[in-house]
Amino acid sequence: MSRPMLRGPMKLRWYINRLRSMEPAEILHRAGEVGRRTISRHVKNGWQHYRADKLLPVFADLKQRVAGASSEQREAVRDAAERALSGNFAALGVSWPQRNSSLLYPDDLWRLDPVTGGAWPGADTYTFDIDYRHGSGRGDIKYVWEIGRLQQLPVLAAHAVLSGDLRAIAAIEAAVESWPRANPPFRGVGWASGIEVALRAISLMITHDLVYERMSAECRDRIGEILAASAYWLPRFPSKFSSANNHLVAELAGEYLIGLSLGRPTEDARGQLAAEALKQILPDGSGAEQSPTYAAFTAEFILSCMLAARQHGQSFGQAVEDRLSAFADFVEWLPERAGFGDDDEGRVVTLGEEADYAASVASAIRGFLGQPGRVSEKGDFRSLFFGRPTAAIGSHHGLRIFQDGGISVWRGDMGGSRAELTFDHGPLGYLSIAAHGHADALSLTLSLDGNPVLVDPGTWLYGSGGIWRNWFRSTPAHNTLNIAGENQSVMSGAFNWSHKATARLIETASEPDWSVTAEHDGYRRRFGVIHRRTVRRSGEAILVTDRLIGGAYNAEIVFQLAPDLAVDVSGTTASVARDGRELLAIRFPRGVISVRSGGEKPGEGGWVAPRFGVRVPAPRIVWRGRVGGDGAETILEPARELATAR
Repeated sequence: MSRPMLRGPMKLRWYINRLRSMEPAEILHRAGEVGRRTISRHVKNGWQHYRADKLLPVFADLKQRVAGASSEQREAVRDAAERALSGNFAALGVSWPQRNSSLLYPDDLWRLDPVTGGAWPGADTYTFDIDYRHGSGRGDIKYVWEIGRLQQLPVLAAHAVLSGDLRAIAAIEAAVESWPRANPPFRGVGWASGIEVALRAISLMITHDLVYERMSAECRDRIGEILAASAYWLPRFPSKFSSANNHLVAELAGEYLIGLSLGRPTEDARGQLAAEALKQILPDGSGAEQSPTYAAFTAEFILSCMLAARQHGQSFGQAVEDRLSAFADFVEWLPERAGFGDDDEGRVVTLGEEADYAASVASAIRGFLGQPGRVSEKGDFRSLFFGRPTAAIGSHHGLRIFQDGGISVWRGDMGGSRAELTFDHGPLGYLSIAAHGHADALSLTLSLDGNPVLVDPGTWLYGSGGIWRNWFRSTPAHNTLNIAGENQSVMSGAFNWSHKATARLIETASEPDWSVTAEHDGYRRRFGVIHRRTVRRSGEAILVTDRLIGGAYNAEIVFQLAPDLAVDVSGTTASVARDGRELLAIRFPRGVISVRSGGEKPGEGGWVAPRFGVRVPAPRIVWRGRVGGDGAETILEPARELATAR
């Protein structure tokens, strides 16, 4: 993996672009933050400042829940725990070097980048002196943060509850001793981001609640010190204004749960968290950040706090419950493993890699609220915490329009195949910088019989992604129209946009021959045109009509395919097949069609990132031709109709 670095003028440009996205109130907040960072360099450093007389249970009945695990859950927990006990750790598409089982958690583990083999600064460096945004040759900070979330420890604790395995307790104690030695307050990379502080604290609270009576007094004291230091640190550096997204939810969840553990009521955090739930999960259940997985991440934080609140005689209110239920409904309409926008595989509780994180969270919500829903996998770890739906529901059918989030979903029959289509007509992202949004307005995805065909390209990498980070969130990488290879929205950093396209829904028609028309203004300022797209069903086919309102240009219409597909082009028809079986015919208007997978540079061919840190070549179909107000119509036909036509 290449790791392009931002230095000198590019770093200065990042700060300038970031300032441009700020309102005056945020600039004042950031100035105050700089002052607090300066003061905190010299104040309350060292573990001697942080003590907890006694840790109270946060999830009071969790041990009982885990003890009632099914055989499939027991097996899943055991397998994950055995991997941890053998010194294995894998995340974000990478396996860390295997450690000796006799030394599972050496101090330098918490600084290691498993890709480059290099080490990030440690206990001798003030956390805010570590520049993780602009490249340093050390690698991507995400990897170091991932293992520092200590999410192996709840798995080991659950394994100890289910099996009595003393190796798991010894491993927990080794990690709890090693991590704070390598990351004293407030030094090293572990304190640089509030979301990491919160996730680590949640892991420790779950672990403590499961096996506290089996831990040594020293281990319990050390957990108390970490929680007390976290309780001090989190409210000092809150995510506000343009960064008040899932990071703020994580920080508030950490504050609320740590407060319960330390016996320090945090009503303010609970109130703020309830308010954020209603902001970041929209009324129709979609996520404000324009990413199903980030919405699931936010929902899981809130759900964790609701579980703790219920066990402490508190409540987040009916409005929050209704919003989580709406999110579960949104996910149940989406195709399996559906994704758009960023996805960094963040989880609150996890055994490791998950096939469909959003679906698991939706199932957990249904279980917690006592509702029927889509049942998660039998070995799902999350359901041990929150429960399972009261009954299984069937698949949805028909057209559903989520107007708040700006996505339409159609589920129905297409030539005898079970089809699932999404049409994105929502905003770029959330708040002024739209940090996790992609320039994908009016893009499509299509699955047939549960297998992806037309896909979103994914995320790839964050801080070390360089030009490829830009490609994966660009307009030409998505299944929509672009003019001259330009983005609808203008990037001004890895998590920032200087000009944002505005999309809107124009009109819809109901089934059976449904249609959805939407448009965006991302090309108006530079080209003087509006891109309008109509997606409609006609018999067994899906018709996609693209128009440029206000002028005519040579444009590209892109269809990014899943990696396991093959394409054959004949005339104006691209035939798509999997394992030699024809699935779909894409009939283009007159123009030039090219198909290419991979390529050394962005835009040369198709790439798909099926998970964070993994990038694979995949066929990318590009049609090039003239598009104006009369429109260009593309027809997606199932293979059966193609065979009949022949």
